[in-house]
Formats: sequence, C-alpha cells, structure tokens
Amino acid sequence: MTGREPENFKVALVTLGCDKNTVDSEEMLGILSAKGYQLAELPEDADAAIVNTCCFIGDALEESIQTLFEVASCKKEHHLQYLIATGCMSERYKEEIVKEIPEVDAFLGTTGFPAIAEVLYRLRAGEKSISYFPDVNLLTEESPRRITNRPYTEYLKIAEGCDKKCTYCAIPHFRGSYRSVPMNRLVKTARELVNDGVRELILVAQETTVYGVDLYGEKKLPELLHRLAEIEDLAWIRILYCYPEEIDDALIEAIATEPKVLHYIDMPLQHTEDRVLQRMGRRLTKKGLFSLVDRLRTRIPDITLRTTLITGFPGETEEEHAAVLETLDTLEFDRVGVFPYSREEGTIAADMPDQIPEETRQRYRDEIMELQQEISLDKNEVLVGSRMDVMIEGYMPEDDVYVARSYRDAPDVDGMVFLSSDRELISGTILPALITGAAEYDLTAEIAE
Repeated sequence: MTGREPENFKVALVTLGCDKNTVDSEEMLGILSAKGYQLAELPEDADAAIVNTCCFIGDALEESIQTLFEVASCKKEHHLQYLIATGCMSERYKEEIVKEIPEVDAFLGTTGFPAIAEVLYRLRAGEKSISYFPDVNLLTEESPRRITNRPYTEYLKIAEGCDKKCTYCAIPHFRGSYRSVPMNRLVKTARELVNDGVRELILVAQETTVYGVDLYGEKKLPELLHRLAEIEDLAWIRILYCYPEEIDDALIEAIATEPKVLHYIDMPLQHTEDRVLQRMGRRLTKKGLFSLVDRLRTRIPDITLRTTLITGFPGETEEEHAAVLETLDTLEFDRVGVFPYSREEGTIAADMPDQIPEETRQRYRDEIMELQQEISLDKNEVLVGSRMDVMIEGYMPEDDVYVARSYRDAPDVDGMVFLSSDRELISGTILPALITGAAEYDLTAEIAE
C-alpha cells in the first residue's frame, strides 16, 4: 500500500439527497472508522473524499454534478488524493460521470457502499478507475454506523427499493425491488442507537407501509412499531413515507395505542384528482383520500398529517390544478411539500404528450404554497395556549432562544418551536412547553410549569 497509514489518513464524506442516503453515509463512515481512518469535515482537509450522490429529480442531479466538480477542484487546490462517487447518480450515470469528471477515481453503486474500505485500500495501493456495482436488488449487510447529525435523533431504514410503478419515478431502476430489512436486525440496530443516546427514531424507506410483505407474507409495520416501543430509553418513534393506499386499520390502531409512536404520519399523495393519479400510476382515488383522512382524524384527533404534491404533471389542466387547491382547502393538511414535475429520462411520464411548461409548473407550486401558508398559520394559531412536549435541538445565542421540535415536526422538513428559558437546556432533552405565539410554520413557547 502507498501513502500514510489509515490512522493518519483523513476521509471526508458529503451526503446529498434524502435521509435514506444519510443512513448509507453513516454506515460508510462507521466502516471507515472501524478500519482506523480519521474523519474530516471538509474535502479540502481530507486525503480522500466521498460524495454520496442523488438524482431523484433534475435539481438533485444538478446539485450532485456541481458538488463533484467542486470537490474535484480540491485535488488541485488542496492535498486531496482520491475522489469516490457513490449512491444514486453513480449507479444511474456512471458512464457520463467518467466522461465529464475524470477526476473521480472510483464509483460505487447503491448497494456497493459496504465495500468502501476495500475500494479505498485498492486506490491507495495504486489501482485506477475502480467500479463496483453489485446487483441493485441485493440487501446490504448490517454495518456499524457513525452518527453525523443529531446524536439524539436517528433514521432507521426499514427497507430498500420499491415495487410501485409510478410513471414519473426512476427509483426502481437504480434502487431495485422492495427488500425489507429483517425485523430482528432492525430491533438490534435500534437498541444500539438508543444505547448511544438516540431518543427519537424516524422510520424511513421508499415506502414504509408495506414493510415485511416480501419477508413475512403480510404487512408487519404495526408489529415492528410495538417491538421498537419496547426499547426502554427510546422516547419517540416517527413514521415517514407511508403510501396512503396502504395505510390500514392495523397501522392506524398501532399509532393510536402505542404511546411512543408519535401522532404524525407522512403520506405522499402527489395529486388529488383521479385522472392525474391514474396517469401517475397511483392507486389512490379522491374518494379514498377523503375516507382515509376521516378515519385517521376520527381515531387520532390530534394527528399531524403531512403530504407532498407534484405540480404540472403531463396533461394536468388548469381545472385539475384548481381542484387540488379546493381539496387542500377542505382537508387542511398540517404540512405540505410541493415539487414541480421533473421530467426523468427512462420513465413513462417523460414520453407522455402535453408536457407542461416550466413556468406553469412553478406557478402551480407557488399557488399551492400560498394557500398552505394560510392553512398552516390558522392551525398554528389554534395551538396558542396549549401544552405539548418538545425536544431541544440547539441554542441561538443571537436571539437568546432554544430551537426545539414537537411531535408535529419532522427534522429539516417541518417547522420549529422557539423556546425561551432562563436555564440551560441540553439538546435531546424532551420537556413540556406552553405555546405562546404562532407564525406560518413556526411556534414560540416557554417552559410549562
């Protein structure tokens, strides 16, 4: 081997994209740490840099390309020796990256990241242009994790890949078919994370609601929730990425009755109108949506409902967009994320007629967000004077307030609670708060007596 020994060799990792990528990155860092490598925060301070890429939509692809160019420049301007590309863009566009960014020394596919230490070893031994692309339908082996963000909140990836046939989405092409992680392995990982200080576990997958069907022949998410709730020092369990048509009474009952499972559910709709949903390859109907929201709010009156929508899908009419606004005004979701349609090559939707101009897609998005701001403000104002538990996230010295989240707030995508306190509060602490003020997305509070 050439170069310095691992204990004096620094590796930086840049994570792009979703929280599922974050889990993969933390496993790569855990593997490298176990091999004796030092971790650097910035590529310019490192001997090797890894960029865990994303290409879910066009903007994510552009960000990944730009980041690779920026990190590659560290080879000239700093002492960076090796650049490794991993993740979705590496899997999907490997040949293009080779041509455009020859500074990339190695490529790992979406199931290749467990080999990160071996690939780095081979680079340091003098090997050039390494590619490692195992079958995208493999379920990767369990790896140690190095927590990188909030030491008290962690993502638990319960499955990989997707079997849905959404016409706008290319994920199955580079993430493979749906593969559930065995339940005992998940519980073991969760216990290890909690032993390391994690208080909140956030369950993620391309779709969480069908967890277990491939392994056990039936949906097992409710059982997994009950088993995770048995972990003594775990306080909160949050569920993301629930396909609405897969939410059944067993899951609703588990959320309603298991105290550690937060009354929060994220269910991407993408649209509300039947014709567009059908063209998208979604099985949800507008009637089914109204029925589901009614069932959730009847059984769990204080549930926070989050969704995401795509605007300007091919063929969407002004009337259908207006109907989306009317539906949102009626159902009043607590949280809504909106994305203009992104034309992804290799998808059915990319070849559909009646593609919508970008300015129209953007206008649709802006109109939905303007409505949602009004809905969110109204809902937040109702909370003034109420009490709820919040988790401390940090301190803002310039404003002399603590930043916190309630059960209504997933990290990085929802609002915050700004908490006033005369005493020092430790991040990760959960305590009762009295809500004193409201804005469109955020709340202000003080410690409840």
